[in-house]
Amino acid sequence: MRELREVLGSRGFQMTVIYGRRRVGKTELVLNATKNRKRVYYLATAGNNLARFHEACAAFDGKAAKLRADWEVLFGFLRGRAEAVIIDEFQNLISEDAGILSLFQSIVDVTLRGSGMKLFLLGSSVSMMTSRVLSYKSPLYGRRTGSMNLKPVSFFELAEFFPRAGTEELMDIYGFADGIPYYLIRIDRGFWPWLKGELGRRRTFLRDEVDFLIRYEFSDVGTYRLLLEAIAKGKTKLNEIKEFMGASRTDIAPYLSNLIGVGLISRELPVTESTKSRKGRYRISDNFLRFWFRYIYPSLSSIEEGAFDVSAIRADYSAYLGRVFEDVCRQFIARKMPAHFTKIGRWWEGDKEIDIVGLNDKTGEALFVECKWKDNVNAAAVLADLKEKAVHVAWRNGRRKEKYCIIAKSFSKRADGCVLFDLDDMRKYMRR
Repeated sequence: MRELREVLGSRGFQMTVIYGRRRVGKTELVLNATKNRKRVYYLATAGNNLARFHEACAAFDGKAAKLRADWEVLFGFLRGRAEAVIIDEFQNLISEDAGILSLFQSIVDVTLRGSGMKLFLLGSSVSMMTSRVLSYKSPLYGRRTGSMNLKPVSFFELAEFFPRAGTEELMDIYGFADGIPYYLIRIDRGFWPWLKGELGRRRTFLRDEVDFLIRYEFSDVGTYRLLLEAIAKGKTKLNEIKEFMGASRTDIAPYLSNLIGVGLISRELPVTESTKSRKGRYRISDNFLRFWFRYIYPSLSSIEEGAFDVSAIRADYSAYLGRVFEDVCRQFIARKMPAHFTKIGRWWEGDKEIDIVGLNDKTGEALFVECKWKDNVNAAAVLADLKEKAVHVAWRNGRRKEKYCIIAKSFSKRADGCVLFDLDDMRKYMRR
């Protein structure tokens, strides 16, 4: 918000590109930043965009109704009248007409040159916004004055949404909503009472939310839902996914690329591997999708009938939070030791896995971290196992400085030779 206000308060023309997955708050952010400005907001759709943009301009100033429906004419009219023009889901304009990028290049270079207009281009297709709008091959390359990849808020900012919640309840919330504001703001009381009430409503948004997200981006809802279900159930390798889907002869790579493009999945590599490695695994990008496929999708019939018991989720939830806790621990390490590592991520080889490995190519330091969403953890036993696995990490063997760390809810037995962090340590990094 601070950066957008700086843009709006600056002199001269500005073109700002804001992108990120749906529900992350792009529209809300820009509309709040421009709420006291003379602005035109337009939400691009799959077709007929020029006519609909013409209508938006006429709603802003009735004189525009008499103008010809032409992008350059309309922007010429808005010059000097509108302080800000916001085009939401800009990738839909590109899908409708690939030539729109060259047209907007002309609008920026000629029509709006020397003006004080602030143009905001928003998009939820991360791949299209980066490859078609921001890349050096784009006609708009060099025209943007700023860009923002809007990410979900971190676990350590959740306390600002829920100031009365303890750390464990914040973990419960994060396991459901991730840091996606659209879901966070729906939780208007304690998490478990709220979830029980929400699942008892026939009109619950949880029933159709994932299909809505898929349908907004793709026409083949069934295939994409099945693919996401496979990954959510632990089928993370290409062959495993194809086997689950019964698609042995089908090339599912384009589907996976599309899901990566809109930010619903990601391809993860062991931290020691190059981007060309074949050891990649696919994973769901956010906790909401993981939660939905684990708990909501298998129970849609009972939810529809009003017969679902939320205690079934609660009984399994601690096991589910194990992987969520790993992500939170990675955020914690990034805050505790900022800029300390050149690479940080998970590592695996065969049946051996380490939750977090941080590597520093300059200093030769290697940090090995194990995360346990458990109370009364025996740190000595965990450390012995962690050291055994670290031997198999192929990175500067014999020439690295090794450090070990264990993060858990609490400890029953401590250990020499490693750093321990518990929930009390994490609380110190909460923003309240």
